[in-house]
Amino acid sequence: MGSPSRHGGDVAVRLAVEPVVTALGLDLEDLDVQSSGRRRRVSVVVDRDGGIDLDGIAAASRAVSEALDASDAMGADAYTLEVTSPGIDRPLTLPRHWRRNVGRRVRVVLTDGTTWDGRIRGADDDALVVAADERGTAETAERRTPWSDVVRGEVQVEFKRPEQSPSGDHTADQEEA
Repeated sequence: MGSPSRHGGDVAVRLAVEPVVTALGLDLEDLDVQSSGRRRRVSVVVDRDGGIDLDGIAAASRAVSEALDASDAMGADAYTLEVTSPGIDRPLTLPRHWRRNVGRRVRVVLTDGTTWDGRIRGADDDALVVAADERGTAETAERRTPWSDVVRGEVQVEFKRPEQSPSGDHTADQEEA
C-alpha cells in the first residue's frame, strides 16, 4: 500500500504537528508545506473513524497553529495554515481509508495493473472485501483481496446511494407506493 503523505512535507513541521493531531484522536493523512518567497503555506489533512466535522477541524486548526507557533519549525517566516479533511477525490491507500468508506462504490487498482469496480463491503487487517461488478452486472461477486495486491482505490461519486438496512447491509432502493 502507498504512503499516507502525497508530498512528504517538512520534517520539522511534521514533528510539531503529528503529536498534537494524534492527541486529538485524529490521523494525520497528509502534510504539505509550500514556499512562495518568504511566505509558506502549511496544508494539514486530518481524519478519524466516523469522519470529522467542522468543530473537529476548528479544534485541530487551533491546536496545530499553537503547536507551530510554539515551535521553531516555521522559523521567522510568515505562514498560512489550512486544516481540512480528505476530499472524495483523495485515493484510498491505507486499510483505514477503505474501512472509513465501507458502503461506497470504488474503482480498485491492483499491483498487476488491472482495475475493477464494486462496493466496499469490509476491510480488515489482512484484506479488502468488495462486492465486485462481474460481466456488466452490478456487484454480483464478493472479492476478498489481500492488501499486498491493492495499490489504491478511487471513490466513485454516486448521486443516490442504496439504503442501508439496520444490519448494515445495503439494499436496493425501494420506491414508496
